[in-house]
Amino acid sequence: MMMPNFLIFSNFLSLAELEVGRHFYWDLGGFSLHGQVFLTSWFVIGLLVIATVLAGRDRKQIPTGLQNFMEYVLEFIRDLAKNQLGEKEYRPWVPFIGTLFLFIFVSNWSGALIPWKFIELPEGELAAPTGDINTTVALALLVSLAYFYAGFKKRGLGYFSKYVEPTPILLPIAILEDFTKPLSLSFRLFGNILADELVVAVLVLLVPLFIPIPVMMLGLFTSAIQALVFATLAGAYIHEALEGHGDDDH
Repeated sequence: MMMPNFLIFSNFLSLAELEVGRHFYWDLGGFSLHGQVFLTSWFVIGLLVIATVLAGRDRKQIPTGLQNFMEYVLEFIRDLAKNQLGEKEYRPWVPFIGTLFLFIFVSNWSGALIPWKFIELPEGELAAPTGDINTTVALALLVSLAYFYAGFKKRGLGYFSKYVEPTPILLPIAILEDFTKPLSLSFRLFGNILADELVVAVLVLLVPLFIPIPVMMLGLFTSAIQALVFATLAGAYIHEALEGHGDDDH
């Protein structure tokens, strides 16, 4: 009876010695860059660039194959931007919203379909770019900069009058709202992708044959939904910045 207990105790000690949150870093000019995120992000960007180049090569009047698929994706992104920003305002924002959607979508699916963990690194392990809080926070901050830019471009310094309207008492709440928007975007995306990866990993360890497959299929669906939600909310925030002051002729 003592031997099994001893083995359990020794296994527990070995697990306790593991360092949680170790990452693979590159030291460049005194700065530490998160190598894991850079590698997987470049992979996703490379896939998108290759798909775009192949779809744009030898374009036909009646599209087929990859060109037809990419034109469908572009039309979907246009409709998404139009639904959030309106007919008059959506066109300049199609590239930004489309880039967000495609990068997050491909990143999420890469985490579900590519066995990153089999690629060994000196420290840490590879995973989907959106499975790291640094990526999701960076994307959310880009959205924040975008809606600040949208409002400032339309009204100039008058954009900041929203912080004291209808009363200056609401100034702290208005400032807090600008912090909670990127936080909610980043933590929602990060939490859902991380939870999906953990659930699949646990099920693969417990029941390695059949049960993880439908869970992985559900993960692909939820990953696509998360990309759509992020892009939709980005468009909604930009629309709010544009419409919050209204046009001068209204």
